[in-house]
Amino acid sequence: MTANDTLDRTLRAALLVAPRENDRLVLADAVLAAALDGTTPLSAGERAALAASPLTIRRLRHLANVRLAAWQASAGMLRAADSGAPLAELVTDDGFWTLHFLGGDAGRRVILQLNAEAPFARQVLAQQPMLRVIDGTGAVVLLGRLDSDGECESAWPFDAAPAQHFQQAGAVFAVETARP
Repeated sequence: MTANDTLDRTLRAALLVAPRENDRLVLADAVLAAALDGTTPLSAGERAALAASPLTIRRLRHLANVRLAAWQASAGMLRAADSGAPLAELVTDDGFWTLHFLGGDAGRRVILQLNAEAPFARQVLAQQPMLRVIDGTGAVVLLGRLDSDGECESAWPFDAAPAQHFQQAGAVFAVETARP
């Protein structure tokens, strides 16, 4: 994407939400919420009405931001006893996020994966906030934004293997939006 493409998108977006005379909300919050959840897609008429009403577009954007803001963090813990096998994955208690551990001593990697069924998945993928994974001591395990597949990958930042590291860090972890 070039600078001109970015500028064009920004200008089109600004024009789309610019106030218009006699504009009003044309779709109920319930309809917009169902569209955001993916439970009921907008009909052709509803999409046309949305496109014709900057006020309704701003309301949709607000509802999307509220939904994203409603998710603050997900926590999880290391539950398995040490079997001697390398730790392959950890899942948050709510089931929304999975940490996958790859590689051996030559180069360990950690991947954060968003569950596509998470109620906020579409908003997180669309808005791509900075996310971080922290261990029980507050040390950053991973920091980044999800790609279009709902994953973020990074080098494993610690000397100890994942199972050993999490055991030493209270056996807990959290996925959260990174605050600036």
